[in-house]
Amino acid sequence: MEFLVLEGPEQTSAYWRVTLPEQARDTFPWPRLPLAPALVVVYADAGRYLDRYSEPDKASTELGGSDEDWPIPYWFIDAAFSAMALQLLAVDEGLGCCFFGLFGHERDISRRFDVPGGQRAIGAVAIGYPAPDDQRPSTSAERGRRELGEVLHRGHWGIPDVRLPEVGR
Repeated sequence: MEFLVLEGPEQTSAYWRVTLPEQARDTFPWPRLPLAPALVVVYADAGRYLDRYSEPDKASTELGGSDEDWPIPYWFIDAAFSAMALQLLAVDEGLGCCFFGLFGHERDISRRFDVPGGQRAIGAVAIGYPAPDDQRPSTSAERGRRELGEVLHRGHWGIPDVRLPEVGR
């Protein structure tokens, strides 16, 4: 994975000029998000994985030929984990953060910031200090979380069980 770090108003506003047209800013549901002092665009790079899995110690996996050889493209998974780790680090440092998608602007961002070919943006993380009075949750938060019994399947799919897994001591 790779990270495009944009810091300060000059760099971050360049991002927002590409992704959020001026006319859309008045109705943007998170008007303070473009004020975040840092943005980190997280990229996945299939080519690095293909190169690595073409090396002698990994060649027997037969995953070095094409991205189509991968039943699950781990470059996206690793990039997502790195975005989560970045958010945890930000929170540990007392900062606020928000992960969001590029929603159709990936090519425009790549052109604007000279991102080399082969890189795929999985999303961006805005980092800054949250405003104390800006606690409006996303409308999707109104749905609430699914019950544990709906997502936890113990020993067999379809057998609901709300107990958390037991871990040996």
